[in-house]
Amino acid sequence: MPLTAPRDGTPQPVAAPGDLDEVVARFAAGTGPVALDAERASGYRYSQRAYLVQLRREGAGTALIDPLPLPDLSALDAAIAGTEWVLHAASQDLACLAEVGLRPRRLFDTELAARLAGFERVGLAALTEQLLGYTLEKHHSAADWSTRPLPESWLTYAALDVELLVDLRDALDEELARQGKSEWAAEEFAALVRNGARPPRVRAEPWRRTSGIHRVRGARAQARVRSLWYARDQIAARRDAAPGRVLPDSAIVAAAELDPKDEKTLLTLPGFGGRSVRRLARTWLAALDDARQLPEEALPVSPVVEGPPPPHRWAERDPVAAGRLSRSREVVVRVAGEHRLPPENLIAPDSIRRLAWQPPADITQDTVAETLRTLGAREWQLSLLLPALTDALLPPSG
Repeated sequence: MPLTAPRDGTPQPVAAPGDLDEVVARFAAGTGPVALDAERASGYRYSQRAYLVQLRREGAGTALIDPLPLPDLSALDAAIAGTEWVLHAASQDLACLAEVGLRPRRLFDTELAARLAGFERVGLAALTEQLLGYTLEKHHSAADWSTRPLPESWLTYAALDVELLVDLRDALDEELARQGKSEWAAEEFAALVRNGARPPRVRAEPWRRTSGIHRVRGARAQARVRSLWYARDQIAARRDAAPGRVLPDSAIVAAAELDPKDEKTLLTLPGFGGRSVRRLARTWLAALDDARQLPEEALPVSPVVEGPPPPHRWAERDPVAAGRLSRSREVVVRVAGEHRLPPENLIAPDSIRRLAWQPPADITQDTVAETLRTLGAREWQLSLLLPALTDALLPPSG
């Protein structure tokens, strides 16, 4: 059955302190879990801030809050701190919610719950249809939510995202209990709360993630990527625009490969044809010239790789470790299949790689468990994996 409008109608976004006080009072007086969601403007804006926050609670109804004029929602946080928060794909929203003062103490993630329960399709619309019998339209999921005023159809879409979230939570909670996985989910949700409170990790050399950089050969050409990347980043931050809208990665790579010396040559390259990009031609040429002038000792060097090398190099560098990794992966895939889990939710693939590359000196279930705990593994994961994984790390008999 299509669900096209919230049961109480589409609320208008709250944008004034007095109206926010009324929402805080309503939600403090409500009962049961609180459904939350946030809309960002990924692909349009430089920041990952929330441009709309949606909430729903029994007895309080649905509220849409505009965090642009109301950037501090700590009073609302205090009002609902004692209850469980229900989010879908919480890891995507926890950081931007924390920016406005909303930090869960307990949560239920419907996407993660669905993964643990073995559902193949874990999107909100797919789960709502399968478990509750309602279909949700997802036409505005990639919209520019920094738009003001927000169109009515977008507001309806946003309100519907929390309309059935608590009902979906209850259905998934029942399914997890039926499968004996409630404690697993509880540990996962607690880890989400802990990790969501941490600031996002800042990459030391973010320019190295430029799409297509693997085609750029040589330190001088890599320096051109770096120089163009930082020139673009400064402009994107100043404009609050997604970097790819200022200059696409493909254009950075093309310029780094060719190293154009003049505007005419630069503007013939793919990605430099747009009017806004052409207006910045001098900026791009200056960045390329900066890279050209760098002394040899200032050129990029191969980054120090933290952790094990890429798995495809293991057989050549350490055949014994490659064997450990292969056997360990087989264990993970087998155990995950036995319990109807995605292997990556049974244990983080990076944890298995690190364990196989550098196992404990004395390989026992206790030492393997200690290593995996330091890598973030939860107790339910250890209970399923430890015996077979420990055996996989030992040299094959015979």
